[in-house]
Amino acid sequence: MKVRRSERLIDMTHYLLEHPHELIPLTFFSKRYESAKSSISEDLAIAKKTFKERGTGILDTIPGAAGGVVFVPVIEKEEAREYINALAKRLSEQDRLLPGGYIYLTDLLGQPQLLRQVGRIIASKYINEEVDAVMTVATKGVPIAQAVSYYLNAPFVIVRRDSKITEGPTVSVNYASGSSERIEKMELSKRSLARGSRVLVVDDFMKGGGTINGMQGLIDEFDAELVGVSVFAEANFKGKRAVTDYDSLLYVKDVDTQTKTIKVVAGNYFEN
Repeated sequence: MKVRRSERLIDMTHYLLEHPHELIPLTFFSKRYESAKSSISEDLAIAKKTFKERGTGILDTIPGAAGGVVFVPVIEKEEAREYINALAKRLSEQDRLLPGGYIYLTDLLGQPQLLRQVGRIIASKYINEEVDAVMTVATKGVPIAQAVSYYLNAPFVIVRRDSKITEGPTVSVNYASGSSERIEKMELSKRSLARGSRVLVVDDFMKGGGTINGMQGLIDEFDAELVGVSVFAEANFKGKRAVTDYDSLLYVKDVDTQTKTIKVVAGNYFEN
């Protein structure tokens, strides 16, 4: 069914936003709207210009018979900086301090809009990298990994600390917890990750880096390659971290249980 240009532009934009990092042939849009390729090309030029001006993302044109367009979602550096600074203020709220010096994050990591922005910010770092899978450990890292995987159009895999019969055969590794130095175990279903995959590790909170180091061990067991490590927040850790190469959106600089104050600032996201 042939549609008007205004309707076509709205539907086309929505489709592009819903299918990031996916090559879409011009013939697809031409058949979808019963329009000439020349008209589709003009519409895509408008979308490309608008995406760029609004900081929504990049619309790449791939020439040739097997070509088309690919929408790559990104976020402008200043927009990301403003958002991270606002998050730092929210995490510095006094009532977030829990017994033992822990910080309450569950309410934030349950907000869809926040997760979308966090996913977009993390994914923007890897627009020029080939990412086959996003890995996290159950449970709080799952919503973040899901948001990142959406913007990278890559599946996410969940590492568990206990066996689930529904997972089938698993691969397990022992690792030393970075904060407590206890030896713990984590495992991943053999069907979750293909051999040779390029993996981005995502987690909600990092102290000594033991959990992330454990996931690195699992990646090695699958003969896969670590692309990068991104965490929502990192704590001030006095010892030697098991992981040194990572990106953090937030840095918990100081926690004072006596005065019940928390100081959170932007992490090293903009430094790396």
